[in-house]
Amino acid sequence: MSDTFDLYYWPQIQGRGEFPRLVLEAAGAPYRDVARLSEAEGGGIEAMMKRMEEAAHPPFAPPFLVQDGGLVSQAAEISAYLGERLGLAPETEAERLFARSVALTTADLVAEAHDTHHPVGTSLYYEDQREEAVRRAGEFRAQRMPKFLGWYERVATTNPARSGWLVGPAMTYADLGLFQVVEGLRYAFPRRMAAIEGRYRLAIAIRDRVAEHPALARYLASPRRIPFNEDGIFRRYPELDGD
Repeated sequence: MSDTFDLYYWPQIQGRGEFPRLVLEAAGAPYRDVARLSEAEGGGIEAMMKRMEEAAHPPFAPPFLVQDGGLVSQAAEISAYLGERLGLAPETEAERLFARSVALTTADLVAEAHDTHHPVGTSLYYEDQREEAVRRAGEFRAQRMPKFLGWYERVATTNPARSGWLVGPAMTYADLGLFQVVEGLRYAFPRRMAAIEGRYRLAIAIRDRVAEHPALARYLASPRRIPFNEDGIFRRYPELDGD
């Protein structure tokens, strides 16, 4: 098998592509962020779209990963695929299956966070659905954020390994996903997170331990880490935030 992975995702946002990207960075794996490369390097958005169109098993949308001609799509599936091959997954079958469940639950949270600013339709501008977004974000802040963060807290608390991580005795791609959603929620809902994150001591401690991981600390301080912005999944609109 080739040692190099090709990750395909939109070049201007973190989005869902950041979840497998964090796994690649934490593992120190060689990879190409194809859409961020120049056309001369075989990259760019057109190269990404062409690969999607020509795939024998076409992905619905980016992100997708290509290695040795094989293609894996969906952020949670890619993260599991990489984690299990790069030493960032639990060892037992039961724990591996549960880590996948954690990643899929994280994907649910990401979808709900996106829908706070686009509750009516993705084809509409935010300004066309602002009233609905304010209502949706209020419910998300009051009900869904505590439910998801409380679940992560429970998972960390009941981990039989008593490691402080979500699954098993060491950091896995599931923990990287938790790190990313905490960062995203802090960006999009800073007032709400400041008010409630003290309730989730273990979940926030996982976020902090991930940020201190040497390879990830280097990545987070580098230009490879695209800043959050109002084109991505987590967007900061002050009228959607609150205590």
